[in-house]
Amino acid sequence: MGKLRSGTIGRRFTILYAAGFLGSGVLLLALTYLMSGTRVTSIAPEQPRPGQSGLAAAEQQIRDLERQLSDVHGQQDHQLLVGSLIALVVMVGVSLLLGRVLAGRVLRPLRLITAATRRISAENLHQRLAVAGPVDEVKELADTVDGLLERLEASFAAQRRFVGNASHELRTPLATMRASLDVAVAKPEPAAQTVALAGRLRTELDRVDHLLDGFLVLARAQYGTLADRTPVSLGELARQALTARAADIAAKTLTVDDEVRPNAWTRGSPALLSRMVENMVDNAIVHNQESGWIRISTEHDHTEARLVVETGGRVLDQGQVDRLTQPFERLGADRTGSEGSSGLGLSIVAAIVAAHGGRLALLARPEGGLCVAAALPSAAGSEGVTR
Repeated sequence: MGKLRSGTIGRRFTILYAAGFLGSGVLLLALTYLMSGTRVTSIAPEQPRPGQSGLAAAEQQIRDLERQLSDVHGQQDHQLLVGSLIALVVMVGVSLLLGRVLAGRVLRPLRLITAATRRISAENLHQRLAVAGPVDEVKELADTVDGLLERLEASFAAQRRFVGNASHELRTPLATMRASLDVAVAKPEPAAQTVALAGRLRTELDRVDHLLDGFLVLARAQYGTLADRTPVSLGELARQALTARAADIAAKTLTVDDEVRPNAWTRGSPALLSRMVENMVDNAIVHNQESGWIRISTEHDHTEARLVVETGGRVLDQGQVDRLTQPFERLGADRTGSEGSSGLGLSIVAAIVAAHGGRLALLARPEGGLCVAAALPSAAGSEGVTR
């Protein structure tokens, strides 16, 4: 039987049962004490004292007998009271023990349902509680949870089908429009207006493609399964992201303080984690000031692997920063003018971190700028894994 935590229904059931047992015991002892007053105790009469007349001796003997009987009753009452108090103390302990045992037996099916429900996640929604036994309130609760899991499984399956189909169905029109632009521009001596219009349309198509890609990644992180979990180094992903964006860093003359260590390992989807790190680095570059700075660091212990990306800049409002994990949330006009921003960067980061059972913290630095910290479960013993 599991330990009853303070404030749980098990503790309340224990107190309720104990109070019932204890109340019954107190009532029984009280009735026994009251009924004990009807008992009669026989005392042998004393012999008459010498020198007393018969009547006076009899009266004296009666008074002596009454006094002795009163003393005996007083002693019996005292012994009964002491015995009742001892029995009451014992009854308190027995009542608490019986209450605990009964509460544990009553709540045991609920604990089994709770433990089984906790083991069911988005990756094993096909599992059911399947509680056997008589049709009672507990079985009705378990069947209701099984029905809910069945509906959730159907909903998640529909979301996964959408993620799989949308990539092809939505990208096909974009590819067709790009091909049409290429054909129009490839004609002999195209008009200058046609070339200019094609350039603008290509830019907009790239933005739509980038936005679509963000939606698909966000949907996969929120509703998909992570079947490709492998050990991944956050430090290696950070270095790859910095290398890929070296030209953009140089264009803004940003100073990069690289404190990345190779031992920050976690376990998850390499594609999603790579996108998470890329978005964190992109956010630090795109929403940074000219000649600013970026500090990237990794930390690792037995429980968590952390990636921290900090940037300088103006002082931000923490309330607005907290909303950056929502899609299309930005900080002011100076953070909305970037052509490559879809408004999904940090919301994708938040979804990927949540899908891997981690924590994301966005903090407005007191001296100005933003700190984005992603903490993921550590992959113990992965330091020696080669990729």
